[in-house]
Amino acid sequence: MNNPTNQQVEGILVTGPISPEAAAILSPDALSFLVKLSRAFSDTREALLHKRVERQTEFDAGIKPDYLPETAHIRNGDWTILSVPHDLQDRRVEITGPSGDRKMVINALNSGAKAFMADFEDANSPTWANTIQGQINMRDAINRTIDYVSPEGKTYALRDQIATLIVRPRGWHLDEKHVLVDGKPISGSLFDFGLYFFHNAKTLLAKDSGPYFYLPKLESHLEARLWNDVFVLAQAELGIPQGTIKATVLVETILATFEMDEILYELRDHIVGMNCGRWDYIFSYIKKFRNHPEVILPDRSLVTMTAPFMEAYTLLTIQTCHRRKAHAIGGMAAQIPIKNDAVANEEAMQKVKADKQREARNGHDGSWVAHPGLVPIVEQVFDEIMPTTNQVDKQIPNLHVTAEDLLRVPEGAITENGLRTNISVSIQYIEAWLRGSGAVPIFHLMEDAATAEISRAQIWQWIRHQKGILADGRNVTMELVTQLGVEELGKIKNTIGEESFASGKYQVAYEIFGNLISNDQFEDFLTVPGYAYLN
Repeated sequence: MNNPTNQQVEGILVTGPISPEAAAILSPDALSFLVKLSRAFSDTREALLHKRVERQTEFDAGIKPDYLPETAHIRNGDWTILSVPHDLQDRRVEITGPSGDRKMVINALNSGAKAFMADFEDANSPTWANTIQGQINMRDAINRTIDYVSPEGKTYALRDQIATLIVRPRGWHLDEKHVLVDGKPISGSLFDFGLYFFHNAKTLLAKDSGPYFYLPKLESHLEARLWNDVFVLAQAELGIPQGTIKATVLVETILATFEMDEILYELRDHIVGMNCGRWDYIFSYIKKFRNHPEVILPDRSLVTMTAPFMEAYTLLTIQTCHRRKAHAIGGMAAQIPIKNDAVANEEAMQKVKADKQREARNGHDGSWVAHPGLVPIVEQVFDEIMPTTNQVDKQIPNLHVTAEDLLRVPEGAITENGLRTNISVSIQYIEAWLRGSGAVPIFHLMEDAATAEISRAQIWQWIRHQKGILADGRNVTMELVTQLGVEELGKIKNTIGEESFASGKYQVAYEIFGNLISNDQFEDFLTVPGYAYLN
């Protein structure tokens, strides 16, 4: 494969292989569009990422976040978002999955869910092949030409009625290393957004839909402003009316919670809602206060949505969104159907049902699932509690969430079993990610980068704070983690067999995991150093 586009577009170099199918995605016109986006916004992006580093330095020194005094007029103002298109009015159940897996894309669109979030981020391992295949899959799905034939000969194709498509590009912190603009890797956000928007926006509008996006990992309203500026330029370049793009922001960092009104305001012509990205939120909480010895979280399984700080965050999201006429989407049900164990499966499904009942009664307008088998359960819950298309009109007028409410440390034990689970999940997820799989079933839960981040971050934190001791009185030390790591690696080997273990990437995954937890300098995202290992 050669790269015929490289000589045709000034300022951009594609170093990844370009197949004939990929060449249509990486057309000269599309690459020129990417160059415009990158040159217009790269400096601002880098400055905002530097602000993240500066704020972390403040947190390490003991400062805690709070609502911004300089934007009180926005929080106190009487304004609402512009509009919500008809095919995003009812979002009672949304399914998510990696954009690069063609069969999973078809199954998700056919699942009966109201919307499908096709992911270029946490559920997608960003190999060059996955990233480009994701763009091909999106184009083909929108044109209804997508199909797939399994090795066994089973054919997959779209049904007449499919979910509304929403795409999640990578977060601002990630690069696309296979594409250089003016000699530097292009932002993964701009690459994913730009190609999808360029190729599909007008087709979507002709089909009475539109270019819809989920925006991940925002830490401030200034980062939301950058996205809004991107949208404005992109629409102008393609001659599409302003306000056509519609976005849902994932509230999945502890800092974004303090700026929800401001984020909605910055994106008010383009935003339709917010989503409680619960797993990333827990990870962000650990990460931002990692050097605060009093902020120690218990076993991951104990940090549920009923923990006071999580409940405060979700209720505040609903209150803020509904006040501004935006939708508030609930968090991910990570459970998946358990085959060959009816009792365990029923228990898991009841957990999903109870979780979604709580969300619907609180006022959420819909929720997320990771598996098609959960769609009917969540749909039934919302049908019973929310008979209308949404409950945006449901207000929570007497709720007053303080900074202390949002920062309250959850209580619970740290156990050897919890530590072992974190070790095993970290190794298994990193190994699958290295092989190109970003959404992985482990211990009957669908793990993505966010859940794996919680596991490795907890271990890093427990090692470094003497308060982080096991329920039996032992400290969590590097020596103990190393010992248990060897044992858990052995369990994995025994479970999958010598041949599968040898053909996998378990040793490399174990080395990456070891580096993440042994380095006193906390790595903000495991996917950043991991990206060096991907083709």
